[in-house]
Formats: sequence, structure tokens, C-alpha cells
Amino acid sequence: MAVIGGTGHIGSYLVPRLVRAGHEVIAVSRGEREPYHEAMEWQSVRRVNADRDAEELAGTFGSRIADLRPDAVVDLICFTPASAQHLLDALRPARPLLLHCGTIWVHGRTPRLPVTEDEPRTAFGDYGTDKAAVEALLHRETHDGGVPSVILHPGHISGPGWPVITPAGNLDSDVWRRLAVGEPLTLPALGLGVLNHVHADDVAQAFEKALTQPAAVGASFHVVAEQAMTCRGLAAGVAAWFGREAALDLVEWDEFERRVGSDHAAATRDHIERSIAASIERARSILGYTPRYSSLDALRESLRWLVEHRRADVAGQPF
Repeated sequence: MAVIGGTGHIGSYLVPRLVRAGHEVIAVSRGEREPYHEAMEWQSVRRVNADRDAEELAGTFGSRIADLRPDAVVDLICFTPASAQHLLDALRPARPLLLHCGTIWVHGRTPRLPVTEDEPRTAFGDYGTDKAAVEALLHRETHDGGVPSVILHPGHISGPGWPVITPAGNLDSDVWRRLAVGEPLTLPALGLGVLNHVHADDVAQAFEKALTQPAAVGASFHVVAEQAMTCRGLAAGVAAWFGREAALDLVEWDEFERRVGSDHAAATRDHIERSIAASIERARSILGYTPRYSSLDALRESLRWLVEHRRADVAGQPF
């Protein structure tokens, strides 16, 4: 089995899971860093270094993967239809199972919540629209008898090892400090924007389960925490870790941008304008997906790592 992006956010959890389940795993990555967390299972994993972008330009990446002769390919880092098509063309003769990592951002502004996988795609922005196009391409391929595929759509992937989306819907690390010390946290949209986090290990769980469920082939699945949360709800939950109530300063968008800066405000708008709360009923019933982490659980584990590695400042407050 080949895992493309095997040392990334999801792969760092998925590869050890697959080894424990008895799979022979080939982890494909650029080879620029080690997995996000250590596990003894990596000792039995074959590592292959490949620069996907460069090799796709050369027309060799797909054949590189096909030459590994995998019975399944987990593609965690495909972002465009052209990239997906290149891989499909190479895999089609052998037709291994292809598991693709999508995103809940294939949904845009949704009229009904929680949104199901059957809702018409309303993606906007390059990331979401490209992922929706990849999803449609893979479903057509499966329907036409080509490479069989399963698409998993994670939410805001969280876990130790990297910055995560804060209760303000952005990557502003000062959000954590403000909630820890009781300073006011500025939020737009009355703090009612919705975020749907998921721990990377729960995403890995879903990929592992999808490998052994024939009924999953040709379908898409949301992979998120059991419940989405509002920004103000997340802020209250984080503040409670420090024995405080969240002090929220609810402002209009222009004032929010003035206070936090255009980059953080743009990230917040990207998340809040979508406000996706995704149903996991299909993943639960077909894959047997059972998330271990709530949104707050995932954020707490993330913040512990950020504080320990001096990537976030909570002013020494215990939590």
C-alpha cells in the first residue's frame, strides 16, 4: 500500500495504524522532514522520496507510484484535477483502490445544516472548487469502471505538531493568550461563525476503515468531530481550561480587520463565510467511523504542543 504524503498531518497517524493492522506500507513524501510524532511502526515502513510537483511536470510521478505495485493508494496531497488525472492515468492498468483526501470546503454557503454528502457542491475559492472538481473526476472514473476510489472530506485538521484554526477562525496565536489571561477576544458576526474541527488521528481512523469497506467505493464521506461549534462556544471552552469565562468583544467586520490585521481577518472570513457543520452519519453507518476527539479535545491537544514548543504563549497559565 502506498501513502502519498505519508509523513504529513494525516499520514503521521495513518501509517502506524496501517502497519498495526498488518499492511505493508510505502510512505511517499518529499523527504524533507520526519513524521509529526514518533512511533515504532515506522521502522517497518519503506520510505520513498518524491517531489510530486516536479515529477508531475516531468510526467513521471504517476508511473513512479504505479511501479510500486500497490494494491491501494492513499493520496493525501492531491489538490487539482490535473494532478488527479495524471495519477489516474498511471493507475488505470492495475486499478488499485484509490483513497483521496478532499475537504469539507467542497461545500460553500449551505442552505441546510448539518450538510450531508448529497448536497449539491457550492464551493468557492480555488481550494474548494479544485477539490470539488477532483471529487467529480474520481466519481466519474469509478462509475465508468476505471480506478475505484473513495473520497474522504476532513474538516479543520488539528493535532500536535502544527498551528491549528483558533476559536477566531484563523491562525492568530494571540487568541490563545487572550483566552488564557482573560483579555477580551474580538470576534465578528456575533461570534456565531461555525467551525468543524477534527483530530488528525480521527481522519486517519476513517482512512483505515475505508480500506476494508467495499460499500465505500464510489462514495464521499465527511470526516469531522461529532459536533461543529460556534466561535463563541469554542472561545468559552478554551477559556474554561484556564478557569475563566471568555470575555468577548463582538464587532463589525471592518473593526475586526482593523484590530487583527488583514491576513487574520481574511482567514476568519474564509471560515465563517462557509460556517460548515458536516454530518458524519454516512461515515458512521458505512465506515464505522467513531471520532475519539471532540472539537475542544482536538484543540486542547494542539495547544499543549504549541505551548510546549513555544509556538503559542498562554502567559504561563496552567491548563
